[in-house]
Amino acid sequence: MLCWITVRGTHAATISMASTRTSSRLAAQAKTTVQSPTKVKKEETPTRPRESVPRKRRTPKTEDESSQQPPKRPKREQSPDSKSPLGTPQKAKQQAAAAAAASKTSPKKTPTAAASGLKDRKLKAYAAFANASPFPDFPHPTPQECRLAHKILAAQHGERKRPTTALVAPSQRAGCGDSPSVLDALVRTILSQNTSDKNSTRAKLSMDKVYGRSDKWEAIVAGGRNKLQEAIKCGGLSVVKSKVILAILEQVHERYGKYSLDHLHDATSDDAMTEMLSFQGVGPKTASCVLLFCLRRESFAVDTHVHRITGLIGWRPAKATRDETHQHLDAKIPDEDKYGLHILFVGHGKVCEECKAGGKSSGKCELRKAFRASKLKGEAGEDVKQEEEGIVKKEEDQE
Repeated sequence: MLCWITVRGTHAATISMASTRTSSRLAAQAKTTVQSPTKVKKEETPTRPRESVPRKRRTPKTEDESSQQPPKRPKREQSPDSKSPLGTPQKAKQQAAAAAAASKTSPKKTPTAAASGLKDRKLKAYAAFANASPFPDFPHPTPQECRLAHKILAAQHGERKRPTTALVAPSQRAGCGDSPSVLDALVRTILSQNTSDKNSTRAKLSMDKVYGRSDKWEAIVAGGRNKLQEAIKCGGLSVVKSKVILAILEQVHERYGKYSLDHLHDATSDDAMTEMLSFQGVGPKTASCVLLFCLRRESFAVDTHVHRITGLIGWRPAKATRDETHQHLDAKIPDEDKYGLHILFVGHGKVCEECKAGGKSSGKCELRKAFRASKLKGEAGEDVKQEEEGIVKKEEDQE
């Protein structure tokens, strides 16, 4: 009996111990589970491809669709005294109104007024020194110096005398006033402004081809500026020259009811010069060429070659403009030398290595050697500025 109780007690203790161990193990597992929970892998769901939704084209609303839209909220009106920020339409209107008011108080000069002012200045300058030099204290050239220069140049390039036969307009070159028609001579000389003889001839021949002949004035006026500009484009400065030619034709027809200036054959040299200078685009050089070659008057025209060479030999002040040089030399050179000296100076200026544009003195030019000793301080002499051909000068043949 005692033995069974002992065995039973031992067995109970064993069971109790086993139960205790099991509880401890379960508790430990539970603790581990709480501290380190297992991560459940999330299943990845396949992504659906993005469907491209076509964009709707915005079409302009019809007048009916626009009427069905709810009315827009009206903008808040500003009082006239309220200030608007810079750049708003109201500010722009205010600035425009202020500019208009300012223009009324100080009006701009119109092209007509500017042309009239230029015409007045040209005529005033010519009238002031029509028969006198603007440099009365400048002694050169003397009549003896003119004869010497004429003799030297004639020996090199041949004598140039005024023809005694009737003048005939050349058909294969533009010339410079070489026409018995004063208006034709004027137009030819305008074509020769600030360009070479070759280019002016190309422009003249092109006019003949387009209009039949260059003196078809009615056809030239009727064709308009663009047609004339295209016709003389090959000669250079066609924009300016076409405008000048058409303006002269219109003024001549308005004054006399026809396209002719032949009445100047019977006018005095001063009257003829004054009338030609009254046209826009005609300066002293252009008018003087028409006077010298067409009207066969004694006038000394000054182009770029004459202006340059007379400066090199000391016949004008160093700072004399081309117009001032014309007035000075026309008063100083004897009439019998004007025609020949003009042609000889132009021809010499084109071929002489020392006297042409950009030429350098080498001591070989007979003309420069003859006048080197007579140069005085303050004269043009060696300090004259070399002028290149083709430069449009403000004081000559302005638009």
